[in-house]
Amino acid sequence: MTLKKRILVAPLNWGLGHATRCIPIIKALIDQQFEPIIASDGVALALLKKEFPDLKSFELPSYHITYPKNGKFFTFNLLKGALKIRRAVKEENRILQTLVETYELDGIISDNRLGVYSKQVPSVYITHQLQVLSGTTTWLSTRLHQKAIKNFDVCRVPDAQGVHNLSGKLGHPSTYAIPTTYIGPLSRFNTTNHNIVYDVMVLLSGPEPQRSLLETKLLAEFKNYNGKVLFVKGLIENKQEVVEEGHITIYNFMTSELLEKALNQSKLIVSRSGYTTIMDLAKLNKHAFFIPTPGQFEQVYLAKRLTEQRLVPSCQQNEFSIEKLKGIESFTGLTNFDAEANYKDLFSLF
Repeated sequence: MTLKKRILVAPLNWGLGHATRCIPIIKALIDQQFEPIIASDGVALALLKKEFPDLKSFELPSYHITYPKNGKFFTFNLLKGALKIRRAVKEENRILQTLVETYELDGIISDNRLGVYSKQVPSVYITHQLQVLSGTTTWLSTRLHQKAIKNFDVCRVPDAQGVHNLSGKLGHPSTYAIPTTYIGPLSRFNTTNHNIVYDVMVLLSGPEPQRSLLETKLLAEFKNYNGKVLFVKGLIENKQEVVEEGHITIYNFMTSELLEKALNQSKLIVSRSGYTTIMDLAKLNKHAFFIPTPGQFEQVYLAKRLTEQRLVPSCQQNEFSIEKLKGIESFTGLTNFDAEANYKDLFSLF
């Protein structure tokens, strides 16, 4: 009997995006007769444990990434926490070495976890941010990230390589010295034949307190909306809760299967402009309206880029109102992004 190769999959706990885009990777590993092992922290780990309750899972140190209420202070807040992140990276690398030896790992896939690499086994780094936007410190954040990537054997970008891509200059910088392969967008979802049930689906995600601030604002706004609304808070809790408030159906969270169905049943998606959300909506060819997280330069850039391309309208969080949804038909939506993920390339080192 041939033993299955054990591959550690470790997404960063920064909202839910890194964890959710690892779901199709884990499923593909299982389909190709690998044995995935999960490692993360916080809501990212909680989500993956709900999706894969039978897989081994381990907790890694938290990077303690938080958002200030005032988005203008995001860069300062992140730089202030750099020492904590550095300590967490060092500690997770120590834990990782123990996992490599204890469980005889055959490979590692790290989604933006800087310390999850080993010189003993092939280590793959996944990121769409070869350029890390941080305002006036973009040059520094990019240089530090690229330095960290060099600890890994290879870097894989979840996007198409050509001009018709989703990440723009984030994943396609003009100059980049590290050998990199584009594996195509990653999404856990597929298009299904469901009738449209909801006029709008609100899909929340991301770190606090900005997630809660947007929840409060959108619940107030959509009380006056003339249509059926599905509202998913993005709170990973022990028990799923569903509340009906007139024309609004509110979930605290949805697992992948239910979320896929709900997205397919929804005409318009209102959400953050996180990269994983963009990949998911592109896979489903959806129309959307984006509200980037205040102060998060990556989301602001992605939303602006898609709006300028006349694909998806967007606005700042404090500017949103129901009136902003008028004229959505003049945008083409996230259609014609049909590139499939290349898992053969992603798993080639194993």
